[in-house]
Amino acid sequence: MYVIKIKARYSNDRTGKELLLPALITESGLVISHLRFLSSKGAKSLSWHERATFSLKLLIEFINANEQMFSKASDIFRAFSQALVEGTINPVTLEDPSSLFWSPRQLEDANNLLTLITVYTDWLAEQPGHDKQRLNPFFKATSTEQRLNWCAYYHKHSRVFLNHLMGDEGDRKRLGFVRSIAIMKSPVFDVPSVKRFPENKIQKLLDKGFVRAGSKADYPDQDRIDYKGQAITLLMHYGGVRKSEALHLYVNDIILDSKRNEAIVRVYHPQVGNSPDLIFKTRKEFLAKEYQLRPRNEVHKSERLHLGWKDPLLTDKKGFFQVHFFPPSKASEFLLVWANYLKYQRVEPAKGREHPYAFTNREGQPETIKNFQRLHVNAVRRIGLNHGKYYGTSEHGHRHSYGYRLAAHGFLQVEIQKAMHHKSPDSCLVYTQPSDDELRTRMVGMELND
Repeated sequence: MYVIKIKARYSNDRTGKELLLPALITESGLVISHLRFLSSKGAKSLSWHERATFSLKLLIEFINANEQMFSKASDIFRAFSQALVEGTINPVTLEDPSSLFWSPRQLEDANNLLTLITVYTDWLAEQPGHDKQRLNPFFKATSTEQRLNWCAYYHKHSRVFLNHLMGDEGDRKRLGFVRSIAIMKSPVFDVPSVKRFPENKIQKLLDKGFVRAGSKADYPDQDRIDYKGQAITLLMHYGGVRKSEALHLYVNDIILDSKRNEAIVRVYHPQVGNSPDLIFKTRKEFLAKEYQLRPRNEVHKSERLHLGWKDPLLTDKKGFFQVHFFPPSKASEFLLVWANYLKYQRVEPAKGREHPYAFTNREGQPETIKNFQRLHVNAVRRIGLNHGKYYGTSEHGHRHSYGYRLAAHGFLQVEIQKAMHHKSPDSCLVYTQPSDDELRTRMVGMELND
């Protein structure tokens, strides 16, 4: 294999700080320019870094597989775009002389990959001394880095990777080759309806699904009920919280409102949110200096403590958003479950392994996304339901139920946006669309009333 992906510890100064980044290595060495590029995009998520690396890996593989086939970058870019969409396998003979054996990709996926390469070549073209490093014609560039420099140079002058995204007719007329390089436009889809966790099953899930392994019906509640599973599910179903957001919570992010006898839950940005200890400015600094830990969204995806972060809309300058329970009475129910969890079941961290996270496993370490998923799957199956996105019974199905419940009770789109912490008011539409069956039921009902 000409190019492989590895993990690399990257540092570009003498501060001692290191970034664990995906990297590409070829027979001509490490693609150091891409490591520097990823380092410059440190604010991007780990998933973005992985996908950006994957997109470049595909391009390098394609260039290597087509050695001596193209003399101009425009030709290879055109062929690469086509290969992403159509694959590289002859549909009649099922042969592939390139030995890539790529299957066709969805148009949206192909566009995303080309966009990631565009961002990289934009960056590369702006680096000092870049013009001096380019070689022409294309295949006289003997190393991977030299070839990528030429790609960036060509992109800078022709914007070839951006052609598939151009919609302005003036741009198309100015660049006569646009139509030949552009890949097909993606068809326009209506906002698809999504599966939601069934409202008529949620109470059964909480009461009968989340029970502790090996417990029996006559056990005391504190020995039978899984308060942790209940608490996280209440946050998701009645607060619209993502499972990763729930697991980012610290113990002191959950506050008692004694006047209303309910919980106030604040979800802080895991890096730049205010530290619970005023000695430190941010949570990242707090974790590093108090516990020698990194924010969980900075932990590599291959490590058990990794959590995603969807960059929700924060509503306070201290770097958090507040959970809005609906119906509001569920804030009191959550408080009771949370109190029982703290009193009876939360395992405190062992000495020397302290941390501030709210939910812990049986060893007292921060609960993992994988283990909670396992608990949720078991709870769903325990009440006789199939588990899966198709059935609406995955963990994310609770967030869909929350959004739809708000819409069904007459909340305005902008109100749903704020409750679900979306940056765009249109993002919540996917959560509020009726299903085809619901639409038909309403039509039948109107017909019968006529």
